[in-house]
Amino acid sequence: MIKDSFENLKTYIENQEYKGWDPYDGLNSRLFQSLPLLKNSKWLRLMWIQLFKRNPMNFRDLAGVKKAYNPKGLGLFLSGYCKLYKLDRTQEVRSRIHFLSNKLLELQSSKWSGACWGYNFDWQARAFFQPKGTPSVVVSSFVGNALLDAYEIVGKSELLDTAISIKDFILKDLNRTYDGNGDFCFSYSPLDHTSVYNASLLGSRMLARIYHYTQEEELLETAGKSVRFCCNQQQANGAWAYGRLPYHQWIDNFHTGFNLEALSDYQKYTGDNSFNKRIELGVDYYLKTFFTSEGIPNYYSHAKFPIDIHCPAQLPITLSKTGSFDVNQKLVEKVLIWTIKNLQDPSGYFFYQAGKRSLTKIPYIRWAQAWMFLALTTYLNETLKTPEYENANYNNESSG
Repeated sequence: MIKDSFENLKTYIENQEYKGWDPYDGLNSRLFQSLPLLKNSKWLRLMWIQLFKRNPMNFRDLAGVKKAYNPKGLGLFLSGYCKLYKLDRTQEVRSRIHFLSNKLLELQSSKWSGACWGYNFDWQARAFFQPKGTPSVVVSSFVGNALLDAYEIVGKSELLDTAISIKDFILKDLNRTYDGNGDFCFSYSPLDHTSVYNASLLGSRMLARIYHYTQEEELLETAGKSVRFCCNQQQANGAWAYGRLPYHQWIDNFHTGFNLEALSDYQKYTGDNSFNKRIELGVDYYLKTFFTSEGIPNYYSHAKFPIDIHCPAQLPITLSKTGSFDVNQKLVEKVLIWTIKNLQDPSGYFFYQAGKRSLTKIPYIRWAQAWMFLALTTYLNETLKTPEYENANYNNESSG
């Protein structure tokens, strides 16, 4: 079932040519942009985005929102194809890797200190406004890691050089919030001063992976300070709130997963294993809090709904990064099978969210398809990495 689900999803995204809508792309509406009274108001921008994000009906065609490339989505697809290439070393997969990496090189945000990427839409949050293309540490981290994944397969030096230059964006353009010990939290983007823990940890992960190539001590030292700051915000039970602001105090599924995978990668690329206990505590909390015995993913620490596709997608990725996949494989399969049965359309794409009495079936390209693509390729890598599969093509082997 899982392999068939993956093949259906792969066919869908390739037919879409990796373009699509996003939960937050409402401000791309030609109708909205034609009305100055609306587009110049913070609160009307926020309301308009939420109208599109929360509505199970899709008004994007009517409002003039076109399908487009999303850099973060492309990065997730690229990392997924790099995982797939380990199982299917064909020219077809390799050509996908070349296409996606070249497209990401084209889509860089300009006029910043280093390579960086942002979303393909204006984004209004409660804490800040981000114009289209404004680079963020989250998007740049996922893209940078994908470019390095691709470099390790195709050996194109431009991919390595571009990914390494992300360090200048992180070090020079992001703002920092310090504690009393000299440790700090990176801002989400150059335009805000928020302290969002997953964003800072993803930035640390990016610096750590670059350090793996360059051995620059500044990168190791800076990443360590951000990691310590964020780990000091971890609660006694292993949880993290989303951030420090009063309205950022929720605890959710996939941002917890982000924190854990970023910490694990930081340790992998730096050799600094002093946060093992933090990771173990966090993984234990993550598994006990966010997944039911039936394989249903909870969104919040205190509530199941909405059941969001990003939550089951994050599970195999987090467990693979933390070295916890094998001992939890049965849970991963239970969650993926529940997700396939309840949240995948026969045409191959995955739905966005399920509420108590509603189902939002809009085929978001980044939020749903890209994350599930990476999740399923991660699952296949973990379950087919036995010796008999090591040198075999994925397409020539069967799986459950």
